[in-house]
Amino acid sequence: MDKDELLKKFLANIKEEINPASFNAWFNDLKIYTLTDTQITFEVPMEIHKRMLGDNYYSLISNSLSKITNIDYDINFILEEEVIEKPQENVNNSEVNNNNFETHLNPNLNFDNFVVGDTNRLAKVAAMAVAEAPGRIHNPLFIYGKSGLGKTHLMHAIGNHIVANSNRKVLYCTCDEFMTEYTNIANPDNAKNTLEYATEFKNKYRNIDVLIIDDIQYLVGAEKTQQEFFNTFNYLHQSNKQIIISSDRSPDDLKILEERLRSRFMWGLPVDIYPPDFNLRCRIIRKKIENTSLANLIKEESIEYIANACQNDIRFLEGAINRLMAYTAMLVPKSIDLEFTCEALKDFVNKNIYSNNNITKIQKAVADHYNITIDDLKGKKRSNKVAHPRQLAMYLCRMETDETFPRIGLEFGGRDHSTVIFACDKIEKELATNNELERTIKEIKAKL
Repeated sequence: MDKDELLKKFLANIKEEINPASFNAWFNDLKIYTLTDTQITFEVPMEIHKRMLGDNYYSLISNSLSKITNIDYDINFILEEEVIEKPQENVNNSEVNNNNFETHLNPNLNFDNFVVGDTNRLAKVAAMAVAEAPGRIHNPLFIYGKSGLGKTHLMHAIGNHIVANSNRKVLYCTCDEFMTEYTNIANPDNAKNTLEYATEFKNKYRNIDVLIIDDIQYLVGAEKTQQEFFNTFNYLHQSNKQIIISSDRSPDDLKILEERLRSRFMWGLPVDIYPPDFNLRCRIIRKKIENTSLANLIKEESIEYIANACQNDIRFLEGAINRLMAYTAMLVPKSIDLEFTCEALKDFVNKNIYSNNNITKIQKAVADHYNITIDDLKGKKRSNKVAHPRQLAMYLCRMETDETFPRIGLEFGGRDHSTVIFACDKIEKELATNNELERTIKEIKAKL
């Protein structure tokens, strides 16, 4: 189905679902800008359309497209002013112009295999906009968030899209590589003289159209390198060249960097990526096991277990999948159920994911206070000596951390989330009348 036919059917479907005033206000001027097997980008006239369609009508749009095509599209929106015509000759010339230019991009990281959810949707939309119109909007694009959430994937995806659709020169590098090359200018062991090396350095980082630099936070403390990056940034920005930067913290939190650098990071669009929620983690798992030995064997309960076990870092999630794949190859089970998954990942989960988290600290503090062990809290004992401290520990985990009920249950011997909810409700009711319990909680919090 081509774009025009899909748009016609889509608008007809939407017209039946909402009142005429809403349809005319938000959908009447909608166009399909790009369409792939997994993604659709709508062209909209104004910023308010972006916000309204993305915030209030996203589910309706997704369901309507799925009804027509049986495809769960990744949906994006782009403004008319952000759209630029890409001359056909650009695609043909890109091979010639960039054939000998080393981009350092990973060709396997693209928009098609970047799984989108509520926690990274804004970053994905911004990245797509920059990829379609580099140097024209969101310059610089500053992507920030904790390690392992997909920042690097998005940066490579932008670069690969630009290379595939234009003749622009794109360069990806890490902050560490930039620093190393800059400090090597004054290295007496270089075969080239200092002036020649400095000229090559400037040509490499300034005679390009798109600079993608990862982990900019490592510039902290490197004053001379900060100065050179400042000069490079200004040169590229004044030439309308696109700059894309990533960091593990926001520009405001990079206090040790020079103020003039931090202010420039705010010129464009700072956008953050949050840890993936449960549904997104499940979708990532399904995406990563496509066309593998796990795809036809794994049960939904196993996917949910892995999603609960690997909450804050996609790299841990990938590690769990690789571990399960290796275990499956050795034992060749008929199916991968929850019991098999728990057995395959028991050492990985315990040693690599939960060793130093806040839940563990709370468990230790509660166990020490009641003179029991953490194993008691995680075990099956139901005596009041253990049951009440266990409920109290679950309550504190819920109150003092951002962890979900399923995650807390997983940390307490794999208990169901309903058990955690019951424990939290029970302790909360007791606190209304039990002053001793309130004092106990204050003591434990003080230890934490």
